[in-house]
Amino acid sequence: MESKLIIIRGNSGSGKTTTAKNLQNELGHGTLLVSQDIVRREMLKVHDRDGNLSIDLIRQIAEYGKDRCEFVIVEGILYKHRYGEMLKHLIQFFNQKSYTYYFDLSFEETVKRHNSSSKKMEFGEDSLRDWWTPNDYLGVDGEKILTNDMSQNDVLKLILNQLQK
Repeated sequence: MESKLIIIRGNSGSGKTTTAKNLQNELGHGTLLVSQDIVRREMLKVHDRDGNLSIDLIRQIAEYGKDRCEFVIVEGILYKHRYGEMLKHLIQFFNQKSYTYYFDLSFEETVKRHNSSSKKMEFGEDSLRDWWTPNDYLGVDGEKILTNDMSQNDVLKLILNQLQK
């Protein structure tokens, strides 16, 4: 089995986790979803700092999925300066069978999406502004930029169409 790696990145509140969960549901059983928040905050309880333990564990879990799962989804803010090297390693590890997406939304759109999510009570606009890193592209071949005018459904269709090529 040739596994496919799907990387979904973007600022907090942009819709990454919702997209990744919807995609996992569409792709079905045996689709591995590696969520940065789950690994970093729940499994390890570490701060998102350079060299934090979650970087290596995300890589190891994703590598485990290769040749075991048809699809491996890695999802999170995944700042380029902190996670970029690891993500580029994974793209190579998956023999370039990878699809990379970056939610490049305006701050206003991000706040709007966040306020309509279940996480709106966990943190607010001030936190979103503190974490905000615009244009944090990974800069790899084929990276798709997801914009304000794309609905959750549009994004899901785009990814599913690309996976079928």
